[in-house]
Amino acid sequence: MAAESKDLPAQGRQLIRNIGLLLSGDLDQPIVDSDCLLIEDGVIVGFEAGDVDSEIDAQGCAVMPGLIDSHTHPVFGDWTPRQNQLGWIEMNVNGAVTSFLSAGEVHLPGRPKDAEGVRALAMVAQRCFQNFRPIGAKVIAGAPVPELDFDREFYASLKAAGIARIGEIGLGTVAKGADAARVTGWCRELGIETIMHTGGPSIAGSHLVTAEDVLEAQPDVVSHINGGPTSIPHEAVRELCKHAKGALEAVHNGNEKSAIVAMEAALANGRLADFLLGTDAPAGSGVQPNGMLRMVTLLASFGGLPAEQAICCATGNVSRKRGIDQGLLARGRPADIVFMDKPEGSSGKNVLEAMAMGNIPGIGAVMIDGKMRTGRSRSTPPAARVPSV
Repeated sequence: MAAESKDLPAQGRQLIRNIGLLLSGDLDQPIVDSDCLLIEDGVIVGFEAGDVDSEIDAQGCAVMPGLIDSHTHPVFGDWTPRQNQLGWIEMNVNGAVTSFLSAGEVHLPGRPKDAEGVRALAMVAQRCFQNFRPIGAKVIAGAPVPELDFDREFYASLKAAGIARIGEIGLGTVAKGADAARVTGWCRELGIETIMHTGGPSIAGSHLVTAEDVLEAQPDVVSHINGGPTSIPHEAVRELCKHAKGALEAVHNGNEKSAIVAMEAALANGRLADFLLGTDAPAGSGVQPNGMLRMVTLLASFGGLPAEQAICCATGNVSRKRGIDQGLLARGRPADIVFMDKPEGSSGKNVLEAMAMGNIPGIGAVMIDGKMRTGRSRSTPPAARVPSV
């Protein structure tokens, strides 16, 4: 399916029936006792049948919210200069991701670093992705990276321009604790979300950010707590899970062992609801269309977390901690929905058991805002069952 520049029209009243397993994305009730889902004009309105304009037979597939990648680095369009690759967003939709949160548009060749240029880039990125949605994907962009010479008025001007998030503290000249704390303090006063690089430098020009730096700054999101890609020591990861006030994010392009350490520490401190997943792609580590599915499966297999809870870390947790509507299958939420099943050949009895064994799911279809955007995935192994429209 080709990329599109505008959203497609709403689909009236639709019923998804014959759902084998309904996964809500909500840690409080990750599995919903229903076999159908009612949608009207792209919004979920209930879990019961009714008069509808069209039906989708799930054929016994599992249904879950579209995954939200909490940490990406888009530039413009469906292209990344870091890997010189076209179509990375579309292929991630095939990997069950329906929403992408920018951690900074840092890979733009010749990226400006003066206040006026940084603000302009954020505004352009935000507006472009509001108008351009590759196969319906929602890219929440416009995340300016802080520099040392930006004063409080700079951040106030971002807020006035409609910029609600800044990019990773640590990718620019602001990196150490006291400088970062000054920025997070200003942003907290202004109502701007802050995220902070954690670990060794990701690319030339970025910085080592330690647990001490993060604890002094207390950002809203501890970005890639498992390193991006180089991890801080495991004991420092555990300290952040205990004392950092913001959300705890683990990414695919980080240290996988540290991701498990972080998940276990989040559980030990009663903070699984604060645990988020992302990829940190595109980056030097590459582009991984199945990166989010692999992170969820990592938690469910090596981490031993029930797969339905692991899915919440990539859906409802991100929705709630980062203040966006999508990510939950609940009344009033956008109908961003993934149809999936165990992959063909898996010995698991169902998709959750297959994930617990370490097999990523097969994606049968992806719906965004009530519109089918893909059929059987181009990036996952074939699903044992696929829906019928």
